[in-house]
Amino acid sequence: MDISRRFCIAGLSAFSLSACMGGGVPMTARQTTRLQPQANPAFDTWLAGFRARALAAGINAGTLDPALRSAGFLPDVVARDRRQTEFTRTLEDYLGIAVSDERLSAGRAALSRHGTTLRAIEGRYGVEAEVITAIWGLESRYGTERGDIPVVSALATLAFDGRRGAFFESQLIAALRILQRGDTSDANMRGSWAGAMGHTQFIPTTYQEYAVDFTGNGRRDIWADDPADALASAANYLARMGWTRGQPWGVEVRLPDGFNTGLAGRGSSRAVSEWSGMGVRNMDGRAVADHGPASIIIPDGPRGPAFMTFRNFTALTRYNNSEFYVIGIGHLSDRLRGGGPIRGSFQPDRYGLRLGERQEMQRLLTRAGFDTQGADGVIGPNSQSAISAYQRARGLAVSGNPSRELLERLRRGV
Repeated sequence: MDISRRFCIAGLSAFSLSACMGGGVPMTARQTTRLQPQANPAFDTWLAGFRARALAAGINAGTLDPALRSAGFLPDVVARDRRQTEFTRTLEDYLGIAVSDERLSAGRAALSRHGTTLRAIEGRYGVEAEVITAIWGLESRYGTERGDIPVVSALATLAFDGRRGAFFESQLIAALRILQRGDTSDANMRGSWAGAMGHTQFIPTTYQEYAVDFTGNGRRDIWADDPADALASAANYLARMGWTRGQPWGVEVRLPDGFNTGLAGRGSSRAVSEWSGMGVRNMDGRAVADHGPASIIIPDGPRGPAFMTFRNFTALTRYNNSEFYVIGIGHLSDRLRGGGPIRGSFQPDRYGLRLGERQEMQRLLTRAGFDTQGADGVIGPNSQSAISAYQRARGLAVSGNPSRELLERLRRGV
């Protein structure tokens, strides 16, 4: 389950938050329509050829034919696949969404509501309940956003499209094997636009290898309202990737003046004692506890927050290789355990603005009649459109980009 296994649903992205967290972008009527199957003779021809390949791969006709009859070409799935890198975000942006007050509050409620199950999963697989809850929170907002796109149609569309055809065809074959095994039905097999499924968003090949039947009912049901199988499957995956119970993913640290940033990075691992000898300390000024070989990462640049990471960080990268994602999971799990916010200073974005300033800008634009569709601090299409409309109405050069000058104008009400 390297980075290729991670995809985006309504809450988070496969490769980064940038694909999905668009600042409250609503689905338009046109988008909804395009999520319905559309006639495409070339797709039908491709399905006929795929049928022969699926039969040769061991999918029986009793499973295959009903699934292919219900499969349709979904143009919007192709469009979503092509626009995955639409936005860029700072670490502060990412954590502002991934570890928002709302997500933290919902996570505490989920821990309380499913505590017995989560502690039983922790006991069996050795992955802390808070870590599994954090994954659940980032992947599907604690099961509230599991995706509702027919997986067979989505995967067939992407395999037919051909940009990553071989990969998606392998996922389609795996999805059919899940149906053949009887873990779920074609009608129930729904997920993200790219075939990630259930509470913890497994793609079919990952499901085949790591999903578990924690409830003991004979099915590995990661789609059910009861999240037990899905949460246990995520725990099983992390355990197989080397997660060690009782060890941190990482800790926030202070770097000494003059620290050689060339030593930072996931590929540079040293004993904690070596880092300590260089003057690296925890945020309280004490030496970091020794949890084995460690790396220093500075994802927000040399002046931003710094972290000393351990083996469990590496285990989390196997779920999603993005440093932001792993820090998001680790920090959310720490907060669920009672830890505090990150204490280092985040750096401004490329426009010289911090998250709070971008949120203020969005609120002021909306108040002035230029609706940004939310104030999360993420400058996505809605905010860019609102900025452009404001600039046009005020006779300014139209760029659609935020700036400190724009913020000051909005503060003055001009």
